[in-house]
Amino acid sequence: MLTRRDFLKSSSLLALAPTVPGFLARTARAAAPDRDRRVLVVLQLDGGNDGLNTLVPFADAEYAKLRPNLQQDPKRLIKLNDSVGLHPSLAGFGKLHEQGQLAIIPGVGYPNPNRSHFRSMAIWHTARFDPEEHSGQGWLGRALDDGPRPSDGSPSAFLLGDDQPPVALRGRKCVAAALNRPEDYALFNDGSAAAAGGQRSTADDLAAFVRRSTLDAYATADRLATATPAGDATYPATSLGRRMQLIARLLRADLGARVYYTIQGGYDTHAAQTFAHANLLSEMGGAVQAFFADLAAAKLADRVTLLAFSEFGRTIKENASTGTDHGTAAPVFLAGPGAKAGVTGTTPSLTDLVEGEPKMTTDFRRVYATVLEDWLGLPSAAAAGGDFERLPLFRGA
Repeated sequence: MLTRRDFLKSSSLLALAPTVPGFLARTARAAAPDRDRRVLVVLQLDGGNDGLNTLVPFADAEYAKLRPNLQQDPKRLIKLNDSVGLHPSLAGFGKLHEQGQLAIIPGVGYPNPNRSHFRSMAIWHTARFDPEEHSGQGWLGRALDDGPRPSDGSPSAFLLGDDQPPVALRGRKCVAAALNRPEDYALFNDGSAAAAGGQRSTADDLAAFVRRSTLDAYATADRLATATPAGDATYPATSLGRRMQLIARLLRADLGARVYYTIQGGYDTHAAQTFAHANLLSEMGGAVQAFFADLAAAKLADRVTLLAFSEFGRTIKENASTGTDHGTAAPVFLAGPGAKAGVTGTTPSLTDLVEGEPKMTTDFRRVYATVLEDWLGLPSAAAAGGDFERLPLFRGA
């Protein structure tokens, strides 16, 4: 087995010629990433989150009729305004709302919604509707391709957890890394490594690229191993809590990555939804609130925004198993000091329906365009598949 020391011994600088000078200029281990570059954390709520019981339209009398067993008591909700409130288990989000650090976009979806987990998530990941494009590049990968590579040689994006790398992170040039623990480190891209530096026609060029990328990977792994552990914030003792704590640790390591991605599963609540959904929301809210408290203590919070989404919502009517089935539009959340707090957009009507479900009120590609342009400073047209009107989701945008 080739060890790190063996690799470094066999990878002399001369072997990397003729690309060494530029490589050393960028990643000579003295280079430091720009600390003021903004970061996006993406939290995927896998399985279809019940948006109607997450952002509850308590002032609408139709809500109680549709949910005789699953309805949330208006007195226990975290009221956002005179018509909607958060599920009581989202106390962590409630704290962020009080601090002016939570933006909520209700009714987010896309035209002609698909209720298949696989197909709908593929649409969200790629911002494309043609199935032939669903195994190609993702919206974040395309966007990162259009931006500069991190100057310190670290990956452009990280996946935290043991899930399969999402299509959203696939790009033509950008490199992403996956890890579940600081000591786990694996690079991945779309399978065509040679594309990372443009078209490479010779074995020597490809070998140089592989050596260069591997040296970057080792250097990044070394930085992770010596990174300061997360601060005194109390994270939930859950998988999501541990992953959010690890993201905070990576941010403390001052890497140049622009995107951190993680997944919370379990939202496919077809039966006995009450307690399962409450526990999921409690885990999410607690982990995100602790994450931003941790970053605030490290004076890093102003650089970070978190985007939480699900592939679709649930049916507005509960089923006979005291659960819900695959629905359509659902709320999206943005958290962080840079978010423009409050509810942006229109809450879907519970009576103006298409095939029994509410109409979307905000196209998800508008959210993507806003996050890319107004937060990350990256062009959005290629990533979102067109030019979409941005939303007022960030302070000063």
